[in-house]
Amino acid sequence: MGFFDALKGQFIDIIEWLDSSNDTIAYRFERHNNEIKNGAKLIVRPGQEAVFVSEGQIADEFPPGTYTLSTQNLPLLSTLQGWKYGFNSPFKAEVYFFSTKQFTNLKWGTSNPITLRDPEIGPVRLRAYGTYNMRVAHPATLLRELVSTDGRFETDEVSESLRAFVVSQFVTWLGKSGISVYDFAAKYTDIGDAMRTALQPNFADFGLEVMQLNIENIGMPPEVEAALDRRTQMGILGDMNRYTQFQAANAIEASANNPGGGNPALDLAMGMALGNRVAANLNQTQPDANAAPAPPPLPNAAVWYAAIGGKQEGPFDAATVAARTASGDIGRETLVWKNGMAAWTPAGQVAELGSAFASVPPPLPGA
Repeated sequence: MGFFDALKGQFIDIIEWLDSSNDTIAYRFERHNNEIKNGAKLIVRPGQEAVFVSEGQIADEFPPGTYTLSTQNLPLLSTLQGWKYGFNSPFKAEVYFFSTKQFTNLKWGTSNPITLRDPEIGPVRLRAYGTYNMRVAHPATLLRELVSTDGRFETDEVSESLRAFVVSQFVTWLGKSGISVYDFAAKYTDIGDAMRTALQPNFADFGLEVMQLNIENIGMPPEVEAALDRRTQMGILGDMNRYTQFQAANAIEASANNPGGGNPALDLAMGMALGNRVAANLNQTQPDANAAPAPPPLPNAAVWYAAIGGKQEGPFDAATVAARTASGDIGRETLVWKNGMAAWTPAGQVAELGSAFASVPPPLPGA
């Protein structure tokens, strides 16, 4: 630097910051010997704020606008410098510009799977990722907490700390929500809004503010997703027989599409097995035309009901009552009833059932 360059640097007429990047949060205005000329122009553009620092202390802050620096618009700096009657010579001060625009599309995500207890399928491991937007809300706080003497403070210098806040709140919220993994897709907006509100105190400690938080995906490990896909297929098919048929048909189709011609013997065997399965199902669902029809119940046959194990069971015919008596399910004190009886009555007191207890010994004395 030549003599005239150094001399020119000591007397800066215009203080401004033109940011060509998209990720610079704060920038310290560079000048020779930190000297600013009395009456210099300070230009703070929209989306910026300027903060003056004198001897390590934060002084005046300027929102967007154009200012002529004097004791009138530098009251705190004038007090720190001890200017009682104004000043005419250059003065020393550091000027930090802060970008107050929104920094968008900042990434967050779980570096490792998190384990949660799902209310429907039990313990499950999840991964999640998304984006968030933030801005500088309080430049002086950010200067004290993070920027300090950094001449150019960028988003990647704070992104890891902010990502940890987001992931921590995500895990906490999901753990308390009790929402099933099947319902996550319908709750992305609600989860994002709840997390944004919960994150504000953490960001405010740094002088920042969360403007928006988006969840792009909450996913499970591939093997769990594959199991859910199989469960969905089974739910669509309805039962295991139809699922087996479906799997066999897929295997035959895959074998037939094999460039090597497939395995004819395997295709034949699987085709026969599938045909036998279909035939068996048809035999189960269609009545045999040659089979004798089931006889109707005898006319005027007594139909009994019994209170077994605290539950009503029946109807039973007389033969079934005798069999249940022999097995011990129905005893002499078991309440029974049939149509025409006024109330439930112990079986041992019903004359019609006397023959059922003829071969059953009475209880031991004193039992």
